[in-house]
Amino acid sequence: MTTLLRLVLVALTAAFGTVVAPATVTATVAAATPVAATATAAACTTDPATPKRQLRAMWISSVANIDWPSRTGLSVSAQQAEFRAWLDLAVQRRMNAVVVQVRPTADTFWPSSLEPWSQWLTGSQGGNPGYDPLAFMVTEAHQRNLELHAWFNPYRVANHADPNRLISSHPARRNPSWRFAYDGKLYYNPGLPQVRDFIEDVIMDAVTKYDIDGVHLDDYFYPYPASGQTIPDSAAYAQYGGGFANVHDWRRENVNLLVRELDQRIHAAKPHVAFGISPFGIWRNSGTDPLGSRTSGLQSYDAIYADTRKWVKEGWVDYIAPQLYWHIGYSVADYQVLIAWWAEVVRNTGVQLLAGQAAYRAGVSSHGADWQDPNELSDHLHLNRQHPEVAGDIFFSAKDVRANRINSFSVLAGAHYTKPSLPHPRGSAAAPAAPSITSATRGSSGVALSWTGNGTAYAVHRVNGTPSAADPCAFADARNLLGTTRQKTFTDTTAASGTAYTYYVTALARTHQESAASAGRAVSASGGGGFTVTVDNAGAGFTAGTAWGTSAFSAERHGADYRFADPVAASDPAWFRASIPSAGTYRIEVWYPGNAGYNSATPHIVAAAGGNQTVTVDQRTGGGAWRELGAFSLNAGTYNVVGVSRWTSATGYVIADAVRITRI
Repeated sequence: MTTLLRLVLVALTAAFGTVVAPATVTATVAAATPVAATATAAACTTDPATPKRQLRAMWISSVANIDWPSRTGLSVSAQQAEFRAWLDLAVQRRMNAVVVQVRPTADTFWPSSLEPWSQWLTGSQGGNPGYDPLAFMVTEAHQRNLELHAWFNPYRVANHADPNRLISSHPARRNPSWRFAYDGKLYYNPGLPQVRDFIEDVIMDAVTKYDIDGVHLDDYFYPYPASGQTIPDSAAYAQYGGGFANVHDWRRENVNLLVRELDQRIHAAKPHVAFGISPFGIWRNSGTDPLGSRTSGLQSYDAIYADTRKWVKEGWVDYIAPQLYWHIGYSVADYQVLIAWWAEVVRNTGVQLLAGQAAYRAGVSSHGADWQDPNELSDHLHLNRQHPEVAGDIFFSAKDVRANRINSFSVLAGAHYTKPSLPHPRGSAAAPAAPSITSATRGSSGVALSWTGNGTAYAVHRVNGTPSAADPCAFADARNLLGTTRQKTFTDTTAASGTAYTYYVTALARTHQESAASAGRAVSASGGGGFTVTVDNAGAGFTAGTAWGTSAFSAERHGADYRFADPVAASDPAWFRASIPSAGTYRIEVWYPGNAGYNSATPHIVAAAGGNQTVTVDQRTGGGAWRELGAFSLNAGTYNVVGVSRWTSATGYVIADAVRITRI
């Protein structure tokens, strides 16, 4: 295949101003508002190579030990080390999710009272692996802020046709009427209501017990057709097929019922859990159905009774990930044709479209000349950019991502995955409040950040320089996104020692709604920069007289509480004491909860070198964030650096909550 012409990437520019120290000794700090973490396309020019939102995942297949575990009978420590390595690969390739097969052949990767332990763990079906793999996988994935989608094969019982090889307690052995053999394999009969209920119960067992992010079904519904064989379900059709014109419509409805009921049960139990299916890539060909795609391959609607288009149009899935395992220009099933068709199917439905990508074909000679082009997979993602409905990609499978044959995945990553990306939001949950960066310290390993917030996860952004205000367009794509974490700390190991930076953090809900950005936190280029200290009213560095009360009334407080006092014609300051490591220039910021009843001109005394300086702050508005008083020359030593005075003619409580001092 001839490599596609690359899309022209739009160069991004952003001008940032320089922080200027206050020209006067006494000033008033204006209220500020958090910077929106997103900006409209009309206002910002974004780079399609660094999208803000894009799901990136790989399938980790357990059946036949394709990916993990690499073989049966590994020790617990060896199994766990292998899985950690897969997650580390996902992080290295800037993915944000993994799809892990946890029920490959009607046996499980978690302790279940419904089905036996999977044979692919120990080599013996029912063999206890000595730990809970699914619990382990969820914990490890979330530590890396990767979503874990649990992948279930609904109907497959065994890759052989001998029920006596199943463990004696296996439900398919204890209930022979539930199963049938076809093409050398055993399957649960999709036409039996009791089978459908049982499969749903097994999946819901995992949903309710584990903190998974998604339920994922693959393309195996009714068996793929085998020449000269007939699915042996005539008895079930005779019993349950009344009202259907033919067995084919009945079979499709059996699968529809499983999909619709799973959607209902999953979201009733845990609304934040995504439900997605990765079907065969062709619904129907346009030669059969005018609604179909301009293809001529096997039709999932007719061959395996999967009405994938209906699932999308009815909204029974949160995402659809068709397996588009064909090259661009393939006459039977052209990737370019199919990605456009699926984009049209999901348009305006609210269902996310993910493209299933055939990493397993790249560089493998048996798959033809087109798959010997290192650009083939990357060209698929270039085509995706033409369809805004495409929300991301999943690669089959993990071992092929790692193999990186003919350098194909590195080519793809270099064109499309140079920056991290956030999954698209699901549902309508509210975004969290903006977090607050409490420290940013440059050290030998980089810049260490800490913050407070109430998100499930956090995104860390960095811009060069020390702008006086954040540019909203800095958050419109991922050009400034360093990474994400479920912790409240992050170390920027890529920070250059001779460059000044400003950091911002946004909070993410469980379903990826994003907060406004925190106030920026600047770190100087080198030298004495990097020192920062935060003194809270509850800490040892705070002192105040008996007239100062304590309150936890406002949610905008820093820490557990804050102090308040009536204004009087006397100073009686509350002091914030700190150890200043060396004489120099320091930025001083204050935190307070804002309230319309608080003081409009609260005096803040800074014990600057050469004499005290006073800055008044309007505490009626702008609370719940760091507010800069200015840059001041401070002497070295441990002393009362900032005081909040009660001496003001304005009415309303004066508030003392927290102070932050940063070397600049």
